[in-house]
Amino acid sequence: MTNRESRPPLPPFTTETATQKVRLAEDAWNGRDPQKVSLAYTADSQWRNRAEFVNGREEVVPFLQRKWARELDYRLIKELWAFKDNRIAVRFAYEWHDDAGNWFRSYGNENWEFDDSGLMRRRIASINDLPISDSQRLYHWPLGRRPDGHQSLSELGL
Repeated sequence: MTNRESRPPLPPFTTETATQKVRLAEDAWNGRDPQKVSLAYTADSQWRNRAEFVNGREEVVPFLQRKWARELDYRLIKELWAFKDNRIAVRFAYEWHDDAGNWFRSYGNENWEFDDSGLMRRRIASINDLPISDSQRLYHWPLGRRPDGHQSLSELGL
């Protein structure tokens, strides 16, 4: 494995490095660049996302392209739930709308497992969608990275 494929922070995680890993993942997903996001995963990574199974980095890109073509104006907040050694558990919520203008808040949990180079080799995500009105939206920052001063999931009561 080349240094180019290393993704610090590396396991075993501490509270500080696990929190940093979660924020880096959130930032990447909010950037909505499937190719860039895919580089955080091992070439042979395994995902379960809802009821869909994704195997390998090459399948990540078309999966994310489909996701972000359907989930418009996607804004995500992730929060560390727990960690141990090379594993991190995350809770998250994101807001998006479909092409008819219907808004949703999707809530979920992810379990992540990393290799020694800090690349994610397993991602297991469970997600539920809640229809919301435009007035119920809580994520109003410009598309892209969530501003540092924006409230966390806990601060928002989510």
